[in-house]
Amino acid sequence: MLKTRIITALALLALLLPVLFSRYFPAVAAVVTLFVGAALWEAARLFGVSALRAKLAGVAGAALFVLLMVLAKPGAVSSLYGVACLLWLIRYVPSLGLGLPPLQGAGNWAMACTFSFAIFACFFAILGLYQWSPLFLLSVLVLVWLADIGAYFAGKAFGKRKLAPSISPGKSWEGAIGGGLIVLLLASLSIVLAASQPWLADTFAVKLQARFGWPLAMLLLLLIVAASIVGDLFESQLKRRAGFKDSSNLLPGHGGVLDRIDALIPVLPLAALIASWL
Repeated sequence: MLKTRIITALALLALLLPVLFSRYFPAVAAVVTLFVGAALWEAARLFGVSALRAKLAGVAGAALFVLLMVLAKPGAVSSLYGVACLLWLIRYVPSLGLGLPPLQGAGNWAMACTFSFAIFACFFAILGLYQWSPLFLLSVLVLVWLADIGAYFAGKAFGKRKLAPSISPGKSWEGAIGGGLIVLLLASLSIVLAASQPWLADTFAVKLQARFGWPLAMLLLLLIVAASIVGDLFESQLKRRAGFKDSSNLLPGHGGVLDRIDALIPVLPLAALIASWL
């Protein structure tokens, strides 16, 4: 399994990094659209949609994403980020404690529609952050990856108090705190080194500190970490309700697209919204 995970990860990096740093927006938009279609197909399956309709949802969603890319105004996209953040705050965070609606029924379909909106916002945020620069986008992704890695190792070493035992028994408060501390430590290091390493000046944490100062920048980074945990837990909750181990098997050793981007779905619109204030 580990070997398969590594091979898949290397293959994805070999595909995505050249596209990302090509600075050729149509290529980036094409790859993002493919991932939108895959994510919406997986999401439809998690909400109980039949196999054929799930595939149609993926295709239709990808087509709609392209149409919105062409027609969307900059102000509307910024509003999209704000609405997505509000949606996570008032609907998805409470569901971690209150539970999800039954798999069949109006509540389920309403949540399916709003979660599709959240996925759209996530991928629009990828394009928005990319337009700052590929490095700026990558620096946001790295924060989420660091939080996940830090949480894993801190949880293994110190985890005792379960974070959400009914949703994801392996996650602990100690792991979450460890992930947050790793992000703060390495982000702070990048800020300090930016004076002697000019390439770091175009990263998310450095720009945060330059605009807001140390205290607020650290609080915003912790908010990013908290959002990544919520995204991870929410997708786990969806899979547990649907009886799925993974959102799909598109990525051997990793599961599906949603399994790889679950933490990013709330984080990227939040980061894009914050970036609009920089």
